[in-house]
Amino acid sequence: MSFAALLMFVLFFAWMLVGMPIGHAMLAAGIVYLLVTGQDLGLAASQSLNGIYSSFVLMSVPLFIFAAELMNAGKMTDRMFGFANLLVGRLRGGLAHVNVVSNVIFAGMSGSALADAAGPGKISIDMMIKAGYKPSFAAALTACASILGPIIPPSIPMVIYGVISGTSIGYLFLGGVMPGLLIATVLMGYIALVARRKNFPTQPMPSRKEAVAIIGDAAPTLTLPAILLGGIYSGAVTPTEAAAVAAFCALVLALFWYRSLSLKALFRILVESSRSTAIVAITIAGALVMNWVVASERIPAALGTWMVSMDLSQSSFMLFVTVLFLILGALVDTMLMLLIVIPILMPTVGALGIDPVHFGVVSVVNMMIGLITPPMGQLVFLISGITGIKVADILSEVWWMLALLIATLFVLVLVPSITLWLPIQAGYQPVGSFH
Repeated sequence: MSFAALLMFVLFFAWMLVGMPIGHAMLAAGIVYLLVTGQDLGLAASQSLNGIYSSFVLMSVPLFIFAAELMNAGKMTDRMFGFANLLVGRLRGGLAHVNVVSNVIFAGMSGSALADAAGPGKISIDMMIKAGYKPSFAAALTACASILGPIIPPSIPMVIYGVISGTSIGYLFLGGVMPGLLIATVLMGYIALVARRKNFPTQPMPSRKEAVAIIGDAAPTLTLPAILLGGIYSGAVTPTEAAAVAAFCALVLALFWYRSLSLKALFRILVESSRSTAIVAITIAGALVMNWVVASERIPAALGTWMVSMDLSQSSFMLFVTVLFLILGALVDTMLMLLIVIPILMPTVGALGIDPVHFGVVSVVNMMIGLITPPMGQLVFLISGITGIKVADILSEVWWMLALLIATLFVLVLVPSITLWLPIQAGYQPVGSFH
């Protein structure tokens, strides 16, 4: 690595630590590299803009953001919560189970952990507290359940990973289904154990008439995942087109079917979605500049050669990366790991014959666990901000659930068939054999 590249990384981390937005820090550090090496500053603009505009798949990101905002503001999350309550509310600790199930359902539409926490998560916490659950437990469970958003398809991080690695988005989405359901099962198993010990309440069973009304009210919303995923896997639409269909259907339902969205609220959603999209776009633009520097310095190739020379097995490399990501997830932003670390590791992944779908899904699961791992823990801080529950209180309840999630992650790392089973059923040919 040259002095200019080392200076770039030092400045990037220094600016990030003092509070500069990550995207701006990456762009500024990349420009410093160009200045020091005497290269044309226009490279920063060409690398970032060409990278964004040349990727049709990246257009799905703002559409998924817009769809999630519509579903939250259009009260569709309330209807999903009611349907989840109908399914599992009568179990001991029913509302805690509802929390997980509602996140599974919403995950099939949003692709964002933060959207899950702000939508069904907020509703679940309020309902659980009213029913007598400890606020810190309700908040901790919501933080852990919200990570299902980017694991169960669709998934914004998987879209970005697919663009970076050249991996099929459709197979990545399929690969996330079984891990997401496994995580949901583990969380519900933990709830079942805690519910007996703490004698959590159950929800009253609705009458047949009430059940029919709940299903009828939620049915239009519940068709969205089927339309979205069915369109992708049938080949009728691309992931980007599916995101546009999801946003359009959510808009029609909110405005005309449920009539729960005013024009004023729609304008606010457009503004918020544009703001969120701009943050993502600037971050991607900065990462593209830094990735160009990394590639020009041949850092990934050197790392790959070094890793191969160490004669690491696939399992050893995967375990090393898993531990590395767990540490980084507690310290740095998820988007930074996705946009900077993944491109550096991909040549080694290819050289060792590791399946890119398995690696991508496991990496996304790992990054989502980082969203609840202190000291960063973005989901914990978000939930604390929208509920007023202290961060320290949430963390006091999150440790056991976090330990179970990490244990599940290692199972996914060592048993790739869990991730690859559905893609294989859809015709995917795995790369190499795991050993």
